[in-house]
Amino acid sequence: MLVKSLGAGCAAVVFVVVVIAAVVTTVAVFDQQLSTTAPPTSTGTGSDPSPEARQDIPAEMLVLYQAAAQDCPGLDWSVLAAIGKIETDHGRSPLTGVTSGENASGAGGPMQFLDATFESVTARHRLPAGGASPPSRYNPSDAIHAAAFYLCDSGAPGDLRAAIFAYNHADWYVDQVLDQAARYRAPDSTGGNCHSVSPPNRTVAQVISFACAQLGQPYVWGGNGPDINGGWDCSGLTQAAYRSAGISLPRTTYDQVHTGTTVPEGELAPGDLLFYGTAADVHHVGIHLGGGQMIHAPTFDQPVQISPYRWPQDDFYTATRPTSGSPTHADSRAAP
Repeated sequence: MLVKSLGAGCAAVVFVVVVIAAVVTTVAVFDQQLSTTAPPTSTGTGSDPSPEARQDIPAEMLVLYQAAAQDCPGLDWSVLAAIGKIETDHGRSPLTGVTSGENASGAGGPMQFLDATFESVTARHRLPAGGASPPSRYNPSDAIHAAAFYLCDSGAPGDLRAAIFAYNHADWYVDQVLDQAARYRAPDSTGGNCHSVSPPNRTVAQVISFACAQLGQPYVWGGNGPDINGGWDCSGLTQAAYRSAGISLPRTTYDQVHTGTTVPEGELAPGDLLFYGTAADVHHVGIHLGGGQMIHAPTFDQPVQISPYRWPQDDFYTATRPTSGSPTHADSRAAP
């Protein structure tokens, strides 16, 4: 049976909330929007996007393709993107069955799932937070993650051709997907992504693995994760990533910058924390991946993504390297 058919910042200004109760004053500090130019959009997991991919794929869809590829270890994001392109032009097609309804074959959504097939995938696999509740084949996050799981169940990445054929039983379709995927991949990877990063030890490997698993999650001011309040802010992500490796960090950028050993920019290694701002106002933090890239929760309306850690007019301040011996003190400012 066919799965479907064709046709279809974290950062910037410190926000202070003062609550007065009797004679007690509580100050909560959160991260807000970047005051400087925001970094470029994600470079993602697996291969690097080609110029064609960056020009053709909407930024929010590119992040979803890259994040969902991790549902099937070894599957390159470009295959999911190629399917999304051929099926619905990344959800931009005006045809019936893309944003609502069904096409003549009963397929719907940006990845063109039959309802029964989508239901069978979601029955076998729990889709990550960030989609609809209950999951919907019309929600881009749900549809793309479901497509990754379906391809994996069908043999990807080991027998990629067979997996794509299971998605749509036509050899010409498989050829089109593989050709489009190849055009979406840059010929030379410069590293610095979740697929090619080389962590120096197991601790850093765990930190980066946790952070990479959050790709595509929403930015939420004061966010401590999708299961707590729907998403991450920058320091919430870095704290949780290091906590997953057994290292305690303070909650805010203001305090995280004072934890660990300061690292000269020329000696950066994967896992190092990258801070932006000034000594008086450290407003953003990300995790270095190597290759000039970092993973971070940027700011409002930008999901967790991978970006160059330096960009025109940035205000890079310093870098630190937390260790198992880093102090585990309370924050100097209260945090959520």
